[in-house]
Amino acid sequence: MTTARPDYPPAPVADVVETIHGVAVADPYRWLEDPADPRTRQWLTDQAALTDGQRKGWPMSEHFAARVAELLGSGSISPDIYRGARRFFTRRDPDAQLAVLYVAEGDVERVLIDPIALDPAGTTTLDSWQPSKGGTLLAYQLSEKGTEESVLFVMDVATGQNVDGPIDRCRYSPIAWLPGEEAFYYVRRLPPEDVRESERAFHRRVWWHRVGAGTHQDVCVFGAGMTMTNYYGVEVSRTGRWLQVSAAEGTEPRNDLWVADLTTSSPTSPAFTLVQGDVDAQTSLSFGRDGRVYVFTDRDAPRGRLAVTEAGAWSSPWVDLLPEDPDAVLADAVILDGPELAEDLLLALWSSHGVSRLTSHRAQDGRLLAQIPLPGVGTVAGLVEHIDGGPVTWFVYTDHTTVPRVYSFDGRTQEVALHRSPPGSVTPPPVCSQQVSYPSGDGTVVRMFLISGAARPDRPRPTVLYGYGGFGIPMQPAYSAAVLAWVAAGGVWAVACLRGGGEEGEDWHRAGMLGSKQNVFDDFHAAAEYLIADGWTTAAQLGLYGGSNGGLLVGAALTQRPDLCNAVVCVAPLLDMIRYPTSELGPTWTVEYGDPADPEQFGWLHAYSPYHRVRNGVDYPATMVAVFDNDTRTDPMHGRKFVAAVQAATSGTRPILLRTEGDVGHGARSLSRAVTETADTLAFLAAWTGLAAP
Repeated sequence: MTTARPDYPPAPVADVVETIHGVAVADPYRWLEDPADPRTRQWLTDQAALTDGQRKGWPMSEHFAARVAELLGSGSISPDIYRGARRFFTRRDPDAQLAVLYVAEGDVERVLIDPIALDPAGTTTLDSWQPSKGGTLLAYQLSEKGTEESVLFVMDVATGQNVDGPIDRCRYSPIAWLPGEEAFYYVRRLPPEDVRESERAFHRRVWWHRVGAGTHQDVCVFGAGMTMTNYYGVEVSRTGRWLQVSAAEGTEPRNDLWVADLTTSSPTSPAFTLVQGDVDAQTSLSFGRDGRVYVFTDRDAPRGRLAVTEAGAWSSPWVDLLPEDPDAVLADAVILDGPELAEDLLLALWSSHGVSRLTSHRAQDGRLLAQIPLPGVGTVAGLVEHIDGGPVTWFVYTDHTTVPRVYSFDGRTQEVALHRSPPGSVTPPPVCSQQVSYPSGDGTVVRMFLISGAARPDRPRPTVLYGYGGFGIPMQPAYSAAVLAWVAAGGVWAVACLRGGGEEGEDWHRAGMLGSKQNVFDDFHAAAEYLIADGWTTAAQLGLYGGSNGGLLVGAALTQRPDLCNAVVCVAPLLDMIRYPTSELGPTWTVEYGDPADPEQFGWLHAYSPYHRVRNGVDYPATMVAVFDNDTRTDPMHGRKFVAAVQAATSGTRPILLRTEGDVGHGARSLSRAVTETADTLAFLAAWTGLAAP
């Protein structure tokens, strides 16, 4: 595709230079950090007009909008969560904008929460929900317009009426119900008037709350005087005896862990015992129905292990049931029990290079009994058990051509069976899905999923390379309307399993964080080079795509290797790595990226910060940066400043665009908004990689 150089909106260059650790750091578009600045508002209006004009030149927009909507036509379904005689689940019907929460007693289903009924505009989302242990009450959290600033309510399940709330400042709050349905623990930030304005997104505490009582009666049971950016987990065992609290500084891959016995101390003044402190590992406990305590940990086992110990004997040696597997990451485990089984079973979920597998074991000693066949080569999302135990567990399975479905595993028969499908149906196009390996720049072997029309390239085709590479999050096979629509139109889609992710365990994560972050970018560059060398595509037909931490990834690729591709889509990114801790949740990520206030860590960040690596006179690829006005994770200022810098610097005619969307944030959104964003992304990439309408 050829075009004349766009007429970019004027962006004044400010003489803003700071000397940080002896280094002069220019920030010419600092003014774009302020969305209320009249200059910013005008610039955004002009950028929207520019993007709208360019959109008219994307011939496949309507095709992709229709195809993506069709491929999302199955709707969705979740596993059942059992509480007493009730089961709770979510379902999105094919024509619905958002999933609805239901309760069922026997075969009679009833709507509990329909976000569209609450807000017909579709900008209110159900962030989380947790029924009480007896199923009488339901705690649930809503947020508006993508802010993710959850507000907590409690509903009487029988009547559907709220009996508590709204309680604000509950973002990312777990709910840990106590038996008796009268009280729970939750996490809430301190009131804004009690902290500095710049710290209002932090200062969480664990509180005890009595249902129906004012929050002024809440009792702070944990977190006072601890690190400002801590996140807390809280859980109460099924019997109500044990309270478990974990603390992690921001998103660091380690936690401290405490337990309190609520039979020997008051729920409002629990006497905590430290189980793990100042240890570089992630650990959690599960209190079994058999009286044993199951320890899920990566301590001395970067790929994870499952051990057992005795309640109260926290310092006694942990005895491994499932030791670390050198070729797989332990993802989950559940105990299957009950009188119908000859002995208790342990079902374990593993991930081998991103692909799930299930194994069954003797619960007593962990001895392997069987490899459990799955519906395909794909991904199992968690294992769900009945709160009262039993011989059955449920899980969601998906792969590149299978919509997520709920399956069951029955310990009595040792069989996996389809339990429930989404309410609608779709016919995915035939594609070939495979995993390949390639060497990164330092020789490290990296794996990548390829989804294409054939197992081998017949000719170079328009290709999208996607990656993430951060926070220990693995890339795994999953149904994607975007991927299938692209491949059905004749393209190739690649997903690189980069260092920084969790595909190979915690060591793999740490090989791509802090001072090793450049490894992630090198892995991504090598993925592009592999696709070109192996004949799947050419640089002129290659598009890069990533969001959030993946937006940082493609921003780094754009500035480090602009020769590798012809198009980039960068969604909700971090791009100014010197000022990222100054806004939104940035301070919680210094444990992943590094802190620019530290001289050594500043050096890591400044070396790759995409905003600071933009160079004048480079012919940059066609680029669309997408930001969301209510994104409270990655501040839209990153995208604004970066676009202004690249527009001013590029020597070529390929467009540098900003796509801004209001009333939506970093996460969940309505179906129609998701379809529109996906269609824009695919149509832009198609226009600049040469993908033609089928």
